[in-house]
Amino acid sequence: MDVHVPASISAGLRRKLIDVRTAQDDSADRMSDDDLLTQATALERVLLTQDADFLEIAARRQRQGIAFSGILFAPQGTPIGQLIEDAELCLAGMTADEFRNCLVHLPFR
Repeated sequence: MDVHVPASISAGLRRKLIDVRTAQDDSADRMSDDDLLTQATALERVLLTQDADFLEIAARRQRQGIAFSGILFAPQGTPIGQLIEDAELCLAGMTADEFRNCLVHLPFR
């Protein structure tokens, strides 16, 4: 989970028994966005973010053939309950292979 995601979203996903690691949990809150995505990939974790910089990072990595474990992106201002619900659907319904090198935009509606 990127530093731009409110703690209430992490807490909401944990209440739904989703295994969540935040950048703060990993002492990665001062990493560059590229390094954070590299770390998430090394840990085989999907990165949930509200930082629009990751849109370009994902596009660049896709163009250059640089693998990443997947990104869930929701713009700032997305209602917290909706973001939690949609993230839960993705995380429960998609495999690691389906997430690989993909950028999933939230919310769904």
